[in-house]
Amino acid sequence: MNSRLIRKLHRWLGLVFSVSVLLASGSGVLHNVMTRTQAPPPQAKPSGGGMDVAAIRLSVAEAVGKLGGDKPEVQAVNLRGIGGQPWYQIYTTTSRAPQYVSAVDGRVDPAMDEAYAAEIATKFLAGAAVKKTDFLTAFNTEYINIFRILPVYRFDAGDALDTRVYVSTTTGSVTRHTDRQRQFEATVFTNFHKLGFIPDKDTRDLVLTVVTFGIFLVACLGVALFFATRPKKR
Repeated sequence: MNSRLIRKLHRWLGLVFSVSVLLASGSGVLHNVMTRTQAPPPQAKPSGGGMDVAAIRLSVAEAVGKLGGDKPEVQAVNLRGIGGQPWYQIYTTTSRAPQYVSAVDGRVDPAMDEAYAAEIATKFLAGAAVKKTDFLTAFNTEYINIFRILPVYRFDAGDALDTRVYVSTTTGSVTRHTDRQRQFEATVFTNFHKLGFIPDKDTRDLVLTVVTFGIFLVACLGVALFFATRPKKR
């Protein structure tokens, strides 16, 4: 082995790829800080305004019949309490979004999905007034793929903390709760740990793979250098 060449490679490659090590270690420190400063993720349990089950007058089959047209193939039916009243939330193969039929009088309301989401957000934020600011069908830089559930509504509380929540009417729950400070920490962590400042995912994955392999290579060179420069026995 040429110990001089190995030493030179180890030195310069170590310098180049140490940036990645610094980012990874920095994100590790920040992760520990975030476990102290940020609340755990919201529980994925249904949340709404409750309902009067005694007011239910329609069966599931009758509710589906209210949708009109050809009888759709039903994938799922949930009974939701919205505004204190029972509503059937119906998923069919012909509709991308859930459809809502009143379990009391059979009324179909296309706007009920957003109203249900707003009710979930308000209850989660202890009655605070909320405003819908987005409807996400794809992940973005704030609502990233680790939250898994789409589509979701975004509601802002408009308070001094810039509080916002993301709501899924499919699960009937808040999937993410954040504010200005929490999002700042989360953004720094994403940029350090996952190189989130690179917008294209394929490019980001390639860079992560290259720098990770570079760290592996530097470690191998260090091991080789140890054996190449060890004192020889007399």
